[in-house]
Amino acid sequence: MDIKSIRLLRDIPELLPASSEYYEDWTIKTGNREKIGCKEYLSPNRRDFYKILFITKGASEFTLGANIYYIDEPTILFVHPSEIISWRNLADESAGHFCLFKKKFIENHPTLKIEMDKYRLFTDSCKGVIHLSEPAVSSIKQLFLQMNEEDMAGGPLAEDALQAYVQLIMIASSKVAAYPKPDATTDEFKHVYEFFQLLEKETSIINYTQPIRIKTAKEFADNLAIHPNHLNFLLKKHTGQNVSTHIKSRLLEESRKLLLQTGWTLQDIGYAIGFAEQSSFSQFFKKNIGITPAEFRRGHHV
Repeated sequence: MDIKSIRLLRDIPELLPASSEYYEDWTIKTGNREKIGCKEYLSPNRRDFYKILFITKGASEFTLGANIYYIDEPTILFVHPSEIISWRNLADESAGHFCLFKKKFIENHPTLKIEMDKYRLFTDSCKGVIHLSEPAVSSIKQLFLQMNEEDMAGGPLAEDALQAYVQLIMIASSKVAAYPKPDATTDEFKHVYEFFQLLEKETSIINYTQPIRIKTAKEFADNLAIHPNHLNFLLKKHTGQNVSTHIKSRLLEESRKLLLQTGWTLQDIGYAIGFAEQSSFSQFFKKNIGITPAEFRRGHHV
């Protein structure tokens, strides 16, 4: 892939629990950005986790939804699972911490949900990016270090402690909240964002009684009132892949989720993602994954 294009998050397995690991029973993860780093990527689809990214060093361009932020000072980011995000590094060095936690982690800790609803850092797009003063950087860094230690130590009460640290981080961030004004978004990126927004909208409601409504490059372009060739050009420029490849990748991702997380028949799953015949779905899946849907499901049963 062109090094100047934004990679897809699914293409960078070290930044995301991949394959069957994604569906394993983890609920929260923490990490150090100096050890793992942050590569350029685009995350066009909904995730199963919330993300807090604490940046203490480095320069980058961060896009949250349709808003672009140039980050060159200590900042903390709160990212909702359904947000479309991109990241471009503008400097070689980076430092800080991150925390990922799944939706079921919130379900297991009702008090955390109450605090999240109260501060709206994940749900209000104007509050998802906060610049930090030096005193705030010091206190939040200490919370992340303690949270990392708790995560590594584990134990029966580890999750209770970790959710408390998440609450403390939200409180500490809200106390000093300095919300930067986003930079102007180019028309090009607006079209890219609108495409992924529509792709997410179409695939997020997939079920076996309501199959995907549109699934071709021309249908997406028509819905966005843009010529298919121009939409292809923009997607290739910003992500290195054309419209059809993004649609195919998204349908394959939904297929894998449905195969692992439901007891639906292959006929039901194929119909949901746009195939009238099970045989056509199986051919599509095997051509792109290398094995049949049935083999994939059997291979990932625990």
